Amino acid sequence: MTQQSETNTTTATTGSSATVTTDPTAPTHPTGPAGPAVTTDPAGTLPPSAPSQASPLAPFPPLAEPRPLGGRRVWPRTFHDRLTAPLPGLKAMARFAREGAVRPGREGLADIPRLPFEPGPLPRVDARTVAVTWAGHASWVLRIGGLTVLTDPVWSRRILGTPARITPVGVAWEALPPVDAVVISHNHYDHLDAPTLRRLPRDTPVFVPAGLGRWFQRRRFTHVTELDWWEAAELSGVRFDFVPAHHWSKRTLTDTCRTLWGGWVLTDPEGQRVYFAGDTGYGHWFGRIGRRYPGIDLALLPIGAYDPRWWLSDVHCDPEEAVRAAQDLGARRMAPMHWGTFILSAEPVLEPLTRVRTAWQKAGLDRDDLWDLPVGASRVLE
Repeated sequence: MTQQSETNTTTATTGSSATVTTDPTAPTHPTGPAGPAVTTDPAGTLPPSAPSQASPLAPFPPLAEPRPLGGRRVWPRTFHDRLTAPLPGLKAMARFAREGAVRPGREGLADIPRLPFEPGPLPRVDARTVAVTWAGHASWVLRIGGLTVLTDPVWSRRILGTPARITPVGVAWEALPPVDAVVISHNHYDHLDAPTLRRLPRDTPVFVPAGLGRWFQRRRFTHVTELDWWEAAELSGVRFDFVPAHHWSKRTLTDTCRTLWGGWVLTDPEGQRVYFAGDTGYGHWFGRIGRRYPGIDLALLPIGAYDPRWWLSDVHCDPEEAVRAAQDLGARRMAPMHWGTFILSAEPVLEPLTRVRTAWQKAGLDRDDLWDLPVGASRVLE
């Protein structure tokens, strides 16, 4: 969403013991009443990681051991220290009020009928297949390791503070297979949609950023796992790692940055790996994620909601930055998202697609590795 409306942890745990392998000068956050303290590098002040000496595909630093699923944890009152850019001040708000361009003009809206929408049946998969289906915005049906995972599921026609969807949902709710897990990137309304989540059984495993578990527990979800940056959990052999993003969180007038934000790296038992960025601006985290999780097969990256740039550059990638991010990640393929669904900013509705295709070509990347899917379409990782 727009800034107005949306206004390094490596812990290895075994049983009750833990080893911490991060910056000893960073602030500590407790992981729970009986858990270890976790040190962090929230501002990215540590020097860039050197490549692993053991193998060009070995993670550096080593990945954290998966945490137990569920359980209540204690978090700091605020995550303001994780911001990579300051939130807008009074001067920026005054400029925004003065200029106020957060919707495309008539010409920018004229291409709505041309937005790609090609719903089809979900592909057949087995436990060794990775497949993605774009439901629209940041909502994907991700099939990995035999699981069906929804990312930031928004099946509602309208979200708070925006016009109705300009493309329908690409996958009918009734057409979904049983949902094995949900991942949430942050609490903005276009990523955390209460009416959609109410459709799920309350025992659906949900993976959420630090501090957001209480929101789900109040709604009687019983299998909620909260993670800090660089932490992981495992479900049926699939690893869920929570990673940093250049963004922020806010859902009410009084909860700015009270919960964390980030993306997810999902890895199946075969080592196939998908990165879901959630919502993010461009910055140093992509290179660090790529070093920590080498061999990303597919990066789901946002390309829309970027204009005006002075207002949104800190929190939303433009198409050229998204291509650069895919390269920083070392991702073999990229699938664009976060465009063509809700009107959240001023760029023409088709511009993100045309610009990302041009940027991909200019970067000299293989056209087949840009999975610029219509809403409702699917691709299977070969």
